[in-house]
Amino acid sequence: MADYINKQVIELNKVNEENQNRATRSLKTETHLSDRRLRPYRLAAVCLGVLCVLQVTLNISLRLAFYNRGNETVEKNPLQTSYNTKTKERDQLQTSYNTLTKERDQLQKDRDDLMSKFSNLKQKCPEGWQKFESSWYFLSTVKKPWRESRQDCLERGADLVIVNSDMEQEFLFGLTKRAWIGLTDSVTEGTWKWVDGTPLTTPSYWYSQQPDNGRDNPKYGEEDCVELNTESWLPVKAWNDQSCLLNRYWICEKVV
Repeated sequence: MADYINKQVIELNKVNEENQNRATRSLKTETHLSDRRLRPYRLAAVCLGVLCVLQVTLNISLRLAFYNRGNETVEKNPLQTSYNTKTKERDQLQTSYNTLTKERDQLQKDRDDLMSKFSNLKQKCPEGWQKFESSWYFLSTVKKPWRESRQDCLERGADLVIVNSDMEQEFLFGLTKRAWIGLTDSVTEGTWKWVDGTPLTTPSYWYSQQPDNGRDNPKYGEEDCVELNTESWLPVKAWNDQSCLLNRYWICEKVV
């Protein structure tokens, strides 16, 4: 009897052990199957977490970027304004410098001219010359045609006189000679020019009804050269056009 009971107990234990092993295997199988089913969801959850982290990081980066850009703009505007102001000041200073440089050069030139004139004032006129203001004048003692008269002046380092003022005209008139001056229209009829190439503008000192180009006395041809008639005419109106071939005294001028 006892043996029978022991056998039954042993068999019962085996059955229980087998049931436990079966349950354990079933649990492991279900757990394994559950893990396989949940694995995609876990992977999706991990990916979603990573995306959230990246999104947060991107948002923070963008905010920082906009913030820094805003600060750079705020800082840049005053710097740009300051730069523009300094540039304008530099340009103004450059303009002022250029103006002052021109004024300095002009003052230097004026000073040199005054020094030259002062030096010339201390010089004595050569023999046969007379001084008036800043020029020397030579009155010939013989008569020649206009072109030969001018050539004589050139050989003396001068030229036929150019009249620039009433005072100079009166000075020349006081020489009391009927003499050639440096005025001609031999290049273009009716266009009077001085020997230095400048056109006659003002002042001009033509005698009444002059120049007439020999209208009253055509035997000498065209009258293209100007004489200063100091024998009978008033000093202010004493110019007369004459044929350049006539013999007259002449007046040379040398600016000193």
